[in-house]
Amino acid sequence: MTLITWTAEQYGTNVGFADEEHQILFDKLNNLYSLATGGAERSAIGAQLDDLIAYVVGHFAHEEQEMQAKGFANFANHKAEHEALIGICADLQKKFHAGEADVTDAVGQMVKGWLDSHIPTFDKAYAGALNS
Repeated sequence: MTLITWTAEQYGTNVGFADEEHQILFDKLNNLYSLATGGAERSAIGAQLDDLIAYVVGHFAHEEQEMQAKGFANFANHKAEHEALIGICADLQKKFHAGEADVTDAVGQMVKGWLDSHIPTFDKAYAGALNS
């Protein structure tokens, strides 16, 4: 089941690496959502959750490195957005592996909502700086 579909119109930043990484991130999120809402084994869901979170952490680090290299003015606020989501994800990951939480439709919708807000608001804003 598809939770989120990348389109250039809605999510495109015109920054090559970011658009490519966002598409991979969306695929990984859709895979997790499909497993979690489709009744997959907990071990498969956990493996996909771990893979997605590791990818997100790496993607955020890449974006932050590029923003710093170009002296992007809104870097601190952008990084704070990243750190907030990573904190939520790390908490979910810890609780999931402890058997205290599940990856649910509500979790998927929360992440989708974050992406729906973050990419158009924060990521599109760095295009000018990163493409300079």
